[in-house]
Formats: sequence, structure tokens, C-alpha cells
Amino acid sequence: MDLKGATLTWLGHATFLIENAGKHILIDPFITQNPKTPEKWKSNLPKIDLLLCTHGHGDHMADAIGIATKDQPVAIAMPEFCGWLGKKGVKNCAGMNKGGTQRPEGLGVAVTMVDARHSSGVQDGENMIYAGEPCGYVLTFDSGLKIYHAGDTCVFGDMAIIRELYSPDIALLPIGDHYTMGPNEAAYAAKLLQPKWLVPMHFGTFPVLTGTPAALKPLLPSGVELVEFQPGETK
Repeated sequence: MDLKGATLTWLGHATFLIENAGKHILIDPFITQNPKTPEKWKSNLPKIDLLLCTHGHGDHMADAIGIATKDQPVAIAMPEFCGWLGKKGVKNCAGMNKGGTQRPEGLGVAVTMVDARHSSGVQDGENMIYAGEPCGYVLTFDSGLKIYHAGDTCVFGDMAIIRELYSPDIALLPIGDHYTMGPNEAAYAAKLLQPKWLVPMHFGTFPVLTGTPAALKPLLPSGVELVEFQPGETK
């Protein structure tokens, strides 16, 4: 897998850390309560420069407030989600919506928000707060590398548009089933997206997430390579 000088670390579930040119990007921060995140990462996370959240469910944003207030990164999420984060003390939340692209200063990457099909709400005490629609992101680095993080989603036909517009090299796709795509649907998503490399995520964290990379691998279309990570592994 050619990351063109960057590194990619899977912290378990849908949480990924990308290091590029000395800057750190964290997607879907679920770390301290994540049963799959190795202990060394829970206490030794580098300073985060860019924080991305795909939706408001706790298993994708439980550490967003803590990291955002400590490191003061640029935080990107749906406007409604940013509004809630702002009320919790997050100072630098750059809300955006699907189809838009932002280029945070000095980070060497353009961030495009794309569609996802799921639900989204933040559990705030006894209340469920509307957090805008769920989304995914395409990260286009100055090196030319393109990474697509699908967030929580089912397969949908417009993944073909993501391929035609952005041509991601790497697709980070959920495969766990029950709450997202399972292996069969993820294989069809790979057919639509046609990435060079597919990294499975959102599986095995909890018993209900039964999809596995072993079930996905024989279903993949020709030309798409499955790249498996262990939690905490960097490539």
C-alpha cells in the first residue's frame, strides 16, 4: 500500500490516525472507551492538528470534546454537530456540508465531505441531540494520495460518483454488518469505488458486529487489494 510518505494507523473500530508531513489527522475519535484500542494509544496519542467526525454516535466521537479542547485542532463536522461541540467548549469547529471542500491552512490536505447513509445523533445526558446527517470524507493530500473514509453507511449507488469525482486510492469501509454494511455489501461498494486498496473497519468491536475480513476477501472484485490492520498497527 503506497501512502506517498504518509502513515496510517488503525486504532480500532472506525478510528484512524494519519500522519503526513509531521501533522496528525484523527478521524472518528473513539479511543478511551474503545475496547479494541491498545492501552499505549489511549495514553500516548500525538498532538492532533485536524479532527474529523462522520456523525454523532458515541462510538465515533466519544473523545472529540477532550481532544479538541486539549489540542485545539481544526475540527470538521456537520454544522449541527459543530454547533453542539461549540456549546461544549470546542473553539475551532469548521462546519461544512456534503459536496463541500475545505483546505485547512498548513496541513497539506483538502477535505471533501461526501454522502453516507446512516443515522446521527449525540447522546447528551438523557437527551438525543440532532447532529445533522451522517457523512464520509475524501482526503486529498498534496502528494496526490486520496483516502476515502466512508463513515457508518450501507452501500449506495452514488459511491460510483465518489469514484468518478475523486478516484480514492484507499477506501476505509465498514464491514461489521447489523449497523453498517456487511462483507457482501462492502464488496459491492468496492466494485463501485474501485480503490487500489480496501481497509476494513467497524467490525469485531462488539459481538453484534459479525462481519470479518476473511468473509470479505473472496468477494472482492479483481484489482482491489484487501489490506488488514490489527488495532494499533501503523502502515
